Amino acid sequence: MSIADERVLDRLQLRYQRVQESLAEELARDRRPPGSPLPPERALAEHFGVSRVTMRRALDELERAGVVSRTPGGGWAVASARIGEPPNELMSFTEMAASRGLTPAARVVTQRVHPATIDEAERLGLAPGAPLFELERLRLMDDVPILVDRTRIPLTLAPDIVQIDFSAASLYGALEERYGIRAARARVAVEAIAADERLAALLELEPGGPLLRCDQITEDETGRRIELCEMVYRGDRYRFRATLVRSGAVTAPLAETAPERTPG
Repeated sequence: MSIADERVLDRLQLRYQRVQESLAEELARDRRPPGSPLPPERALAEHFGVSRVTMRRALDELERAGVVSRTPGGGWAVASARIGEPPNELMSFTEMAASRGLTPAARVVTQRVHPATIDEAERLGLAPGAPLFELERLRLMDDVPILVDRTRIPLTLAPDIVQIDFSAASLYGALEERYGIRAARARVAVEAIAADERLAALLELEPGGPLLRCDQITEDETGRRIELCEMVYRGDRYRFRATLVRSGAVTAPLAETAPERTPG
């Protein structure tokens, strides 16, 4: 690449970065609520005096930064704030919402008792067929859908748990207050998936939209496995962070690290 070509690329990069910064500042200054539609790309390009190619690049970068998001119709809107847990702390969804001054809510999708499958029994250390309490809920913060969680708990740990109204109660709160069971540690596996029609309808997004699925095994303070949980988050409304430490390294405590996931 010649020096002249490099200078052209530098100018193009500076141009879209200036547009990116200017648009982000305008959105912050105007305090537009999440979901507010932006003008069409052509109008934005004219507003900033750049080509549509440059405008689109700036919008793409703002999307990666979580400032704007694409709409089903092909336009752009102010993105919803992404939710994430405090550093390396196992919290219930209710606790996580309260820590951010948000109002949690739950809609019960499924609540039943069923016999453990071979896979569920193996993961929980039970005999196949042992009764499990299953609870599936749509979780919201300030009436905004965030995730669908499906949890299974050995019924022997909480025999009358089916009587609790989990549209209002915290699962972890009920386990601790009524049964003396405290969630202490969770093992989590995370993967990206595409929304099927059922999840898309619950989470109010288009089928095929990006989701983050977390599979969790929760243990109490004695190491006993008390819960299996599958949590499926909207990809544009949740951010998962993790802190990785190299084997044998000696590190100082971190002021800002990341969460291990949980519902509740």
